[in-house]
Amino acid sequence: MARLSFRPDIGIDLGTASCLVYKGNEIVINEPSVVAVDTDTGEIICIGKDAQDMIGRTPANIRTIRPMRDGVISQYEITLKMLEFFIRQACGRSIGKPRVVVCIPSGITEVEERAVVDAAKNAGARAVYLIEEPVAAAIGAGIDISQPTGNMVVDIGGGTTDIAVISLDGVVVSESIKVAGDKFDEAIMRYVRSKHNVVIGEQTAENVKKTIGCVYRQDRIKTMNVGGRCLAQGIPKFVTLSSAEMLEAMLSPLQAILDAICQVIERTPPELLADITKNGIVMTGGGSLLGGLDMLITEITEIKTRIARNPINCVAIGTGKSIEHIGVLSEGPVNLARAGQGQKSY
Repeated sequence: MARLSFRPDIGIDLGTASCLVYKGNEIVINEPSVVAVDTDTGEIICIGKDAQDMIGRTPANIRTIRPMRDGVISQYEITLKMLEFFIRQACGRSIGKPRVVVCIPSGITEVEERAVVDAAKNAGARAVYLIEEPVAAAIGAGIDISQPTGNMVVDIGGGTTDIAVISLDGVVVSESIKVAGDKFDEAIMRYVRSKHNVVIGEQTAENVKKTIGCVYRQDRIKTMNVGGRCLAQGIPKFVTLSSAEMLEAMLSPLQAILDAICQVIERTPPELLADITKNGIVMTGGGSLLGGLDMLITEITEIKTRIARNPINCVAIGTGKSIEHIGVLSEGPVNLARAGQGQKSY
């Protein structure tokens, strides 16, 4: 007989691009935050990777929807169905409803926080706790945030970039901007349209970013052939893009992220800034893998910048590891520095 689990506490990285679920010291689900819906009946056709594979390839009555935008819920009912699906998958034959920790961008409003809590509870959670993404990222990157030492984390996800200085289990200075992986994809699409007179899709732009995306000078130029629709003739057309073009293509979102990092540094207390200069800046999230971004930040800030080990999963791992603290906390935002002293409750 299969053994049943009684307290299936889980951590969820509910991201704009992907949803990761952490349970039992490992990531058990890593799926795109995409849902395919039949617009005639309202029926959910598929969720996750299967839905992502349908993007740009569906008949008129089927829509592929990304219910998370800029790090927050944009379509509540669809997000609810997606969460139900992932929680059910993660918990399997567990008895009882799970307690859930969900990570959120550091800059969201109380209304947006409430939407996340309500969605998770309606999806089957017994209790819901929220943790800010940069704190979760720091924990997942192996940083000891309990010490009276300043650590700076830059988490570049799909919808938001979260920058924070963390000390003594709390966020001292932070900035969250709605510029991240998706904006890089959109910038590449605009560039190809403007420069080459060709329209390409979101998935093609993302593939270009991952394959030849670069924001720092390189000794060897990479190239890639991509297909799209010619704007002048309306027929298929292939163009060759180079890594040298990518800096020009992605300059606008890149500048926004660099400006936000510099603003956080300017607002950081001198003592903590000295710690950061010594410890360096740690980057997490899929956007941290953009070619040469760590070197560019090092050059701009004059602070050594490194990419965390397993950067894509850092937030999910940190969210999951924070589960050990929820036994002494009230529901709502998790402030590890105030464990046991009571929190704002929903």
